[in-house]
Amino acid sequence: MDMIPKVTQALAGEDYTVYAYFHDGTVRRFDAKPLIEQGGVFLPLRDEDFFRTHLTVLNDAVAWDVDGTRDSRTCIDLDPCKMYESCPIVDDPLREVTHTPTQTARRADGNNGRSCSEE
Repeated sequence: MDMIPKVTQALAGEDYTVYAYFHDGTVRRFDAKPLIEQGGVFLPLRDEDFFRTHLTVLNDAVAWDVDGTRDSRTCIDLDPCKMYESCPIVDDPLREVTHTPTQTARRADGNNGRSCSEE
């Protein structure tokens, strides 16, 4: 790999799936169930609401903002290099649907799809 992959957006899908949008335009699907089954640091991800609502992008990686401070020291994050190399490239799920209650997109800039007037 000649470049360091950067995640620009993360989308929670069905059944503990994450769609990671990379800076090169690819979308890769990650199945988080095996991590969640390990327990430990991943235990909070078992709560489906937590899984969806705390999913974000921190330091160019898919992450869960555990305490709501966007502090990379207290987040659960995934290695973007490993995700880029091992996760399959998929079609952009946002092209198929405009919005469903189970899908929440998080952008790297923290805007999370809201317009400036909504903040």
